[in-house]
Amino acid sequence: MNRATKIVQTSIIGIIVNVVLAAIKAVIGTMVNSIAITLDAVNNLSDALSSVITIIGTKLSQKAEDKKHPMGYGRVEYLSTTVISVIVLYAGVTSLVEAVKKIIEPQAADYSVVSLVIVAIAVVVKILLGLYFKGVGSKEKSDALIASGQDALFDGVISTATLIAGILYLTTNIGIESYLAGVISIVIIKSGVEMLSDTISKILGERIESEISKEIKRCVATVDGVQGAYDLVLHNYGPDRTVGSIHIEVDDKLTASEIDEITRKIERKVYKEFNVNIVGVGIYAVNTGDDEAAKIRADVNRIVTAFEYVIQMHGFYIKMDDLYMQFDVIVDFAAPSMKEVYHEVISAVQEHYPDYKLQVILDRDISD
Repeated sequence: MNRATKIVQTSIIGIIVNVVLAAIKAVIGTMVNSIAITLDAVNNLSDALSSVITIIGTKLSQKAEDKKHPMGYGRVEYLSTTVISVIVLYAGVTSLVEAVKKIIEPQAADYSVVSLVIVAIAVVVKILLGLYFKGVGSKEKSDALIASGQDALFDGVISTATLIAGILYLTTNIGIESYLAGVISIVIIKSGVEMLSDTISKILGERIESEISKEIKRCVATVDGVQGAYDLVLHNYGPDRTVGSIHIEVDDKLTASEIDEITRKIERKVYKEFNVNIVGVGIYAVNTGDDEAAKIRADVNRIVTAFEYVIQMHGFYIKMDDLYMQFDVIVDFAAPSMKEVYHEVISAVQEHYPDYKLQVILDRDISD
């Protein structure tokens, strides 16, 4: 079963379960005059709608690439997750408004043991559904399913609180459900804001996970002829489509055909092991068989990395006959001024090597 089919099937299960729960809770909420149970029913309907949107988003994301969108439509899934987040947020706000109205003009609830038993069953179902959604979502890399699963688990907690309020009312005749409805609404709003924030962050483009970045660079460094791997950049065009570029250090005596062979090996190896398309491999030449060049490189590296916010120096190459030196320096985002550190680095190296013309590139701390 492919990824899209699994996501659609899981979402259909969610629609059926949520519609059934919503109907049962709506009936019980109306019978016992409980705003908390009624709002819980509305929340189940919003969850069913979220599953519908997940299906639509998954289907649209499977559209074939075309001239206008050569990288496909995979990012539609992030948009569907955004819509789900907005729905959750809207449900929370409207629920809060209704809860405040009931606090101002309270109405006594009329719980029964049977109604609370049904709510208890709904709690178990909702928690199991949430765990199922999150499990499938994590396996299939579906943010929409993960968001729906997180929301379902919140619903389970909310329904548990409703259940406790009902038991408290039956045993002590103390009614707190209007206030509980307010708390429920705030939890829903918080969940919606967090989901929306996470999704927008992914759309904007997030830093590569440290472990994945390090593993890809280690993988590239194992290819014969590669002396170092740097500047890994990945672009996400959907949960199952990632393209990127990387820089490698190679022997400056290699021919164009030998470098071409190395880059093709890198592309095949990274795709096979990580399902990542490396579409660009930049080349840093390394002085080979020159002890003096190696000594100067080590000295420059010592000078550069002595600065507090400098993370790394790479891409070093020197032409001693031409008195020319080049390298890249990565400065931490935490630096008060990256450009200031960059200029200080240049000044320090220039002071030690005044006769050399320097070509220094300021690199961003894109990946670990």
